[in-house]
Amino acid sequence: MTNNPVIDLFDDPNKKFVKICAPMVRYSRLQFRKLIRMYECDLCFTPMIMADCYVKSAKARAHEFQTDTGLFKNICQVQIKFLFIKVFFFLYLDDRPLIVQFGANNSSDFVNASNLIIPYCDGVDLNCGCPQRWALNEGYGAQLLKNPEIIKDCVRQLRNHLPTNKTISVKLRLLDDHRQSVDLCQQIEATGVSFITVHGRTALQKNEPIDQECLKLINESVSVPVILNGDIKNLSDAITMQEYTGCRGMMSARGILHNPGLFAGYQNTPLSAVQDWLNIKHTNFLWFHHHLVFMCERLLPKTARKTFNQLRTASDVVSFLEDQLHISNVLPSNRVLGKELGGTSGAYYENIAVEDTVSSQPEDIVDSIINLFD
Repeated sequence: MTNNPVIDLFDDPNKKFVKICAPMVRYSRLQFRKLIRMYECDLCFTPMIMADCYVKSAKARAHEFQTDTGLFKNICQVQIKFLFIKVFFFLYLDDRPLIVQFGANNSSDFVNASNLIIPYCDGVDLNCGCPQRWALNEGYGAQLLKNPEIIKDCVRQLRNHLPTNKTISVKLRLLDDHRQSVDLCQQIEATGVSFITVHGRTALQKNEPIDQECLKLINESVSVPVILNGDIKNLSDAITMQEYTGCRGMMSARGILHNPGLFAGYQNTPLSAVQDWLNIKHTNFLWFHHHLVFMCERLLPKTARKTFNQLRTASDVVSFLEDQLHISNVLPSNRVLGKELGGTSGAYYENIAVEDTVSSQPEDIVDSIINLFD
């Protein structure tokens, strides 16, 4: 055992592989992380947070990162007659281990944002894979693959500031050539990363099968743990890909979004996960409903699903599920959720603005942000 809970996961001899939820814009927020941890997900990533906004804006910090986690030590004073005695008490909450992912195009923003957030997580990750046009134009995400010196500078600079019990990692996509992909991963390893996550497609690829051969080669060419990302739609996919590539971590995005019970071996969303979702405290109707649209895709017949996907209030959503799926004992506050989003301005936030309605088909929602994650 080390003093780092993330590294301990990779070193655990009883784990065939580490089960990981990908960073997903809008979706890998606190409430969803709580749910999937109930179904054997070992490690979660936050959605990508823009480092410069996080440093500059208190509003961005409040909106973009929420957690209730960690082993917190509180102190209170208890009066016994004429004496005041300090009493220490501990509260353990459940959003750990947790990796926070940042989007950054320079080491200053990455280091400053990481220093602010590191007490509340177990590690930070640099996004080097987002292929969206806005990201490429502003030097973020996959554009960094063309500027590896920036990646290496970000890692080196942060490594100098990072406590030893915290991880630093990079999530990237493949380059056009296997040898180039391996070389880049070896260069990043040399800067001191704790692990590397590789999405098995290039920045220009969308729905093509992931390149498992390249992922296998990368895993065999570096000594740090490699996490495989892409095409994991069920637990059998994860097992098969792990056996072929040898990667120590299996990361799912779309698969776990549609089925939070994926890593527990469920082929479709278990009804218990819907019940659990309705008993987690939520703060926003749109995200609350969007997740249910994904989860209920195979639990509801087509006509019922179309009606459900177009519901506009939390009360209607809960009542519908109570009637159709015989759900009971719903957290009362989830019946009265509003739609206020908050947030900050800027190209990134405009790109991920949530509409007031959701599509009648969950695939339409996924396709609008497909290249941001799995």
